[in-house]
Amino acid sequence: MKGSLFISLEGPDGSGKSTQAYLLSRALRARGYIVTGICEPGGTPLGEQVRTLLFTEEGPPGRMAMALLLAASRAQVVEEVIRPALAQGDVVIADRYADSTLAYQAYGQGLDVDDMRALARMATGGLTPDLTLYVDVSEEVSRARMAARLQSNKLDKETASFHARVRFGYERLIAAQPERWVRVRGDAPIDAVHSAILKAVEPALARVMHTI
Repeated sequence: MKGSLFISLEGPDGSGKSTQAYLLSRALRARGYIVTGICEPGGTPLGEQVRTLLFTEEGPPGRMAMALLLAASRAQVVEEVIRPALAQGDVVIADRYADSTLAYQAYGQGLDVDDMRALARMATGGLTPDLTLYVDVSEEVSRARMAARLQSNKLDKETASFHARVRFGYERLIAAQPERWVRVRGDAPIDAVHSAILKAVEPALARVMHTI
């Protein structure tokens, strides 16, 4: 899609990627880019209901049910938000996308990797980010940030071995498609991480021609 750009941010819990997704969106809008930002699960009425269901104290449901609910939310946001935005030349910035399902549900929770890949393809229709920023932090920083959160979710409370498997999953994903991923250290000060992210996206932005 000429002029459009699809950027996703991934990372372990406590990486600060949500803050960085917001700062990146704000910085690009200030430059004149038309930016559509989403946070998964969410971005549509269905997605917000899924988010509430998955991350309240009463949830989440079983592993496969969780994966299917996340896929339903993703399919809806791709159809309603992401594809239309890309079609009109926007920059789309996603706080998590299909790679999260592979890292968390496949590697973290032990669901079959090939099944989760197939589910992701169905949910996205094969739509893949042009660039994925992996905001990486040490296990110590991740644990400290999760403990300090005012609102936690069920995945925050998973075991250290679960989070280690998630990290391993991300490393496998990065190794499989190194041309799509850029690793950014997330345990630096927020402004420094933001600067590193802006530097990382500059080559992709140079190819974006649709500005306001």
